[in-house]
Amino acid sequence: MIYLASPYSHRDATVREQCFHSVCRMAAALMRQGHVVFAPIVPGHPLVGHGLPTDWPFWERFDREHLRRCDELVVLMLDGWRESLGVEAEIRIAAELGKPVPSGEIKRPRCETLVSHMSRISRRLEFGVVF
Repeated sequence: MIYLASPYSHRDATVREQCFHSVCRMAAALMRQGHVVFAPIVPGHPLVGHGLPTDWPFWERFDREHLRRCDELVVLMLDGWRESLGVEAEIRIAAELGKPVPSGEIKRPRCETLVSHMSRISRRLEFGVVF
């Protein structure tokens, strides 16, 4: 199973909404290719509308457990991914758990997102994201 990490926490709700939709598009694309995907933003974003916080300290316990159950980590490199405390922690936790983690520089594809994935996925998705 792929754990699809992405930045999310932002003071602007519009930015969080855009992130949510970007993650949903990528998760759907991976699933169409036959991959089993868990993207914590997908179930988490609607819960924020019911009073849950958006910060990493709250979500760490849940995301750590999901990472434990996944086989590998993929990072959706939306704006702010390098500064994201959550993405940084997810990469660290995945490495601690012995999961394949992204490394190195990735060439920017023709869309607003980047994906870094250093194991078995090697196909292009229909909307121009390269793994």
